[in-house]
Amino acid sequence: MPTAVAYYRVSTQRQGRSGLGIEAQRAAVARFAETEGMIILQEFTEIETGKGADALDRRPQLTAALVLARQLKSPVVVAKLDRLSRDVAFIAGLMVQRVPFIVAELGADADPFMLHLYAALAEKERRMISERTKAALASRKTTGMKLGNPTSTAEAAAKGRKMSIEEADRFAQTVLPIIASFSGRASPAYVDWQSL
Repeated sequence: MPTAVAYYRVSTQRQGRSGLGIEAQRAAVARFAETEGMIILQEFTEIETGKGADALDRRPQLTAALVLARQLKSPVVVAKLDRLSRDVAFIAGLMVQRVPFIVAELGADADPFMLHLYAALAEKERRMISERTKAALASRKTTGMKLGNPTSTAEAAAKGRKMSIEEADRFAQTVLPIIASFSGRASPAYVDWQSL
């Protein structure tokens, strides 16, 4: 039976807390795997935007999924192409890594040419979403609606610092097993960074 590694992603903490986006992706991948007679060996989940030139650097779970898939000689399965990215260059960069990925909604037969076409469409969709959002915000602003964070600047800064610390801690916990696998050490619950 063929094997695969699954990767799920949502863009915001709010989407991640709701679980709806992740659960829908998990269900789509499970249906695809069942139809194809495929076993999902491991799942990787991430809450991170897909935007930016450094998107892969900010997505340690995707990196870990690619590393494991390469070791197992298995593809990475995603529910939809935009869960990887809406950026053609990013998708092309993943293809260069020589780890095959399968988009469940496109089927197992989607070749790299088709994936490039769909990535181009997803990139266009991202631009259109951005334009619609900017237009809607501009429209609301003209009606007198106040935009932005209604709380105090100090409170917003404190929340931002807290979220940054939580993100850094979560990132460290994600990366520790990868670092440990390179150094040959077990992944401890606490790491003295000076000792690495």
